[in-house]
Amino acid sequence: MTLRDRTIEAGELVRRAGRAVARLSHCDLCPRRCGVDRLAGKRGFCATGRLAEISSATVHGGEEPPISGTRGSGTIFFTHCNLACIHCQNHQISQGGAGRGVSPEELAAEMLELQKKNVHNINLVSPSHCVAQILEAVPIALAGGLKLPVVYNCGGYDSVDALELLEGVVDVYLPDMKYGYPEEAERLSGRRDYVEVNRRALKEMFRQAGPPVFDADGIIRSGLIVRHLVLPEDRSGTYEALCFIAEEVSTNVGLSLMAQYRPMHKAEGAPDMNRPITANEYRAAIEWAGKLGFETFWVQKPESAGSWVPDFNEDDPFRSSRGG
Repeated sequence: MTLRDRTIEAGELVRRAGRAVARLSHCDLCPRRCGVDRLAGKRGFCATGRLAEISSATVHGGEEPPISGTRGSGTIFFTHCNLACIHCQNHQISQGGAGRGVSPEELAAEMLELQKKNVHNINLVSPSHCVAQILEAVPIALAGGLKLPVVYNCGGYDSVDALELLEGVVDVYLPDMKYGYPEEAERLSGRRDYVEVNRRALKEMFRQAGPPVFDADGIIRSGLIVRHLVLPEDRSGTYEALCFIAEEVSTNVGLSLMAQYRPMHKAEGAPDMNRPITANEYRAAIEWAGKLGFETFWVQKPESAGSWVPDFNEDDPFRSSRGG
């Protein structure tokens, strides 16, 4: 089921967008609750004002198999972020700020242009600080003929009240669950409250979307897939993170165990983060997932570190990954 199939009315979408935009005047849409007037051009931690900023809208073949499928995922990369991860592979845009401002009409047009390229879905990457702008754009895109599932591909640092505004708008939630320990969340991403906030967000996402539902070709149509990037020295707190999902959310979520970590950005200067993970570290994560009873999960080859790492200085950030 996609947004197009649901009973949510266009008028309700417009009303939600209006409520979200009004909150930009004292912005409290993400857990940081900076309180700045983004409508007046003020910028809080996310460095984003009234307009959403995007760095790229492209077809991406490197997501999980049910996301990218055979035709690719229509990814829209939002500039900036509400986190500051020292190991972010998208740091050129999340912290460097490369991108351009887009109106709701322009954002909707990007969605429709990607649909013309026969992608499986519209994949909104790092959208947590642009909820209001997304809510403005979606009704315009629907009126223009958008029929694809909408994927909310986030770092997992999202407030429940903002997620509630997205109910019926997002078909697939694809959040990170980065850490099992608040100490590591503070050291590596700058937010000690990440674990608490992330756990509440995952519960809300599962309430809305439920377990993954796939079409006949194995492409996801709706549901929750949780990503967990395994870090060196278990700085990700993998067992604690997986235990929470299994015990407090569901073993029926989709689980993506990622082996692609490599030291980037500021991680090269951290003694415990300046190497890829080992085969044994990743094997332990897979074994834990199996023992905890997860029914649907995806794994990577440890040597995939460095694959599909984008370069946002290029018009096509994934050109080198495709061998182009």
